[in-house]
Amino acid sequence: MIELDDIDRALLRALSQDATQSAGALGREVGLSQPATWRRIKRLTDNGVIAGRRLDLDREALGFGVAVFLGVKLATKGRVSLEDFERAVSAIPEVQTVEHVLGMYDYRLRVVARDIADFERVLRRRIMTLPGVGDVEANVLLSEERRPGPI
Repeated sequence: MIELDDIDRALLRALSQDATQSAGALGREVGLSQPATWRRIKRLTDNGVIAGRRLDLDREALGFGVAVFLGVKLATKGRVSLEDFERAVSAIPEVQTVEHVLGMYDYRLRVVARDIADFERVLRRRIMTLPGVGDVEANVLLSEERRPGPI
């Protein structure tokens, strides 16, 4: 585990808000030179603290106005392997995340759709036909606040 100081934490907070910032801009924000900032970012990346950078798309601007969390319980774990289910569900474009969880359900999925009728189509034609699907519980996302996490 790597030791993080206040400057590392400030860099991580700034990057979590906007990962496209240059090392020079980040350095000005935290009080470091561009080369010192770049070295710190490289150290954080090399040590696995920064696991990657991603682009967040605005689902509503792309026409996907509904997001639903689905709890999926597999009906027969012995007949269908978890890998088979994960491979099949990952091939559905509307499924944004697949999380194997412990608790009432085996998986938690984040599914996007254009509207509720489109979600129903995805649920009936794609998700409910997957191998091993048993019980499904849907929770429609009403609002979301994203936070950078404990830095």
